[in-house]
Amino acid sequence: MDFNMKKLASDAGIFFTRAVQFTEEKFGQAEKTELDAHFENLLARADSTKNWTEKILRQTEVLLQPNPSARVEEFLYEKLDRKVPSRVTNGELLAQYMAEAASELGPTTPYGKTLIKVAEAEKRLGAAERDFIHTASINFLTPLRNFLEGDWKTISKERRLLQNRRLDLDACKARLKKAKAAEAKATLWNDEVDKAEQELRVAQTEFDRQAEVTRLLLEGISSTHVNHLRCLHEFVESQTTYYAQCYRHMLDLQKQLGRFPGTFVGTTEPASPPLSSSSPTTAAATMPVGPSVAGLAPPGEAALRLEEVSPPASGTRKARVLYDYEAADSSELALLADELITVYSLPGMDPDWLIGERGNKKGKVPVTYLELLS
Repeated sequence: MDFNMKKLASDAGIFFTRAVQFTEEKFGQAEKTELDAHFENLLARADSTKNWTEKILRQTEVLLQPNPSARVEEFLYEKLDRKVPSRVTNGELLAQYMAEAASELGPTTPYGKTLIKVAEAEKRLGAAERDFIHTASINFLTPLRNFLEGDWKTISKERRLLQNRRLDLDACKARLKKAKAAEAKATLWNDEVDKAEQELRVAQTEFDRQAEVTRLLLEGISSTHVNHLRCLHEFVESQTTYYAQCYRHMLDLQKQLGRFPGTFVGTTEPASPPLSSSSPTTAAATMPVGPSVAGLAPPGEAALRLEEVSPPASGTRKARVLYDYEAADSSELALLADELITVYSLPGMDPDWLIGERGNKKGKVPVTYLELLS
């Protein structure tokens, strides 16, 4: 009991001494041991890393889960160390509604058939989104969170210890200064000065030891950057895979819808082609329109015959194929990824399409499947 009381009294005394030293430093009434410029740069770099990691982590969480209530729920499950329940994605929920609507409105009608096709595509989009969220959480969010909850907490703890050691050191310096001033006035015995000098040596040793520990941890921030860089590459890869899957699913859906005869019932006039960019040089800004509405000639004019098409005297370019493409009909040219073809445009063509030639074969090709080479 006496030992505990003495320890509490000692701790209270140390806390009070540090508080006094800190307050006097703030008011310029006490000297402060300054860290060297390299150490200060390490501290600033660590703080910047922590602050930006927090912001990137929070915004990535918003990107993966826009619903704030769902984010709070997931956070609580994680804190309780419980498995987060599986949640239906918005795409999957939309697919469910569309499938139910088709069942009730008539799965054999043009509208019902289209609802079923779109529902299947939305379901695939939802599954792709689920895979992306899972991969991004493991490969990107978890490492960032581990840094903030692990390494950064250790760094913060050692920095607080260093701050306390510095305050103790400066308090010892102040006591020694006062002891020497009193000795000069012959009002203090030499053993008080010796005691103050001994306390200062101990405080200096403890401060130097703690400064070295903290410095090593701060220099480890470089390794943290390397790790976060690797995680960032993996995040980009997973996001690229996700968007590529979505793009392929929608292209497949678009081709299926374009092949549906009489999809737009109730009118005897052909559907007008969708509006597109007026610039034929845009390669990847818009999705290609379906094969049934993308043609070589404007609505109401006869389509050009491929055998009559010849490349212009100037304006042909080489293009690398980005993805495999299955021709929808004889007017289109099937493509294989990574092959090189010659492409050119003709007056009146839909800007989302070009004429492609490979050997003695030619046909329409979607611009978004190509990388135009200079």
